[in-house]
Amino acid sequence: MVIHFTRASGHEIGTGTFLDRFLFSSSPAQEGGSPCQKCGHLIKHEGVMMSCLDCFLDGGNLYLFDYAVSPAFFLAKARGGTCTIAASDPADLVIHRAKYLLNNGFGMYSLFKNNCEDFAIYCKTGLLVQTAFSVGRSGQLASLTAAFSAVASSPLRFLTTSAGGLAIVTSGMYCVGRYVSDIGVRRDVIKVPVERLVEHWAQDVSPAQECHCHADGGGGGCG
Repeated sequence: MVIHFTRASGHEIGTGTFLDRFLFSSSPAQEGGSPCQKCGHLIKHEGVMMSCLDCFLDGGNLYLFDYAVSPAFFLAKARGGTCTIAASDPADLVIHRAKYLLNNGFGMYSLFKNNCEDFAIYCKTGLLVQTAFSVGRSGQLASLTAAFSAVASSPLRFLTTSAGGLAIVTSGMYCVGRYVSDIGVRRDVIKVPVERLVEHWAQDVSPAQECHCHADGGGGGCG
């Protein structure tokens, strides 16, 4: 069985557009159809859920995410969301976090702040980013941010005399951006016990979040 974090099908970032399927690390929650004979009784519409491997893959392929890799190995992986320099905690602690979050939730799903890869990395490492402005722990989003930064810095072409030189500068900036954004390199991360994390979420619900929850629940919004 697999414990993972997902958004309702077609709304991975809440827009209901093609962007919802642009980046993801786990399949969206199933909607409609016949329940799975292996795990149908465990299926939820969204959030932290437990499913069999077949439902998790949803016809896709299974990929290995590497932990405690060397900087050289990390930089050699041009695609983000495949590895991290951070080391994984022992299996019993990882399973404890995952099961605790299965029972208590992992907050609101957000592609840019709190997605399925963020969930997996937290369960494996217990690390959270402290800064208010952050793209979360996701390697996929860090790579996307690094790519945009490299493109935005293209005026550096005046430092080069050829297209090849510009390509080297841009790719170098992309690699540096990915590296400094990795959860295993950043200095603005802390180890947070899962019990403390859930307690913090329970005490720190903003009025906007409450309004959203009431609207979703058919309560008619805030009064």
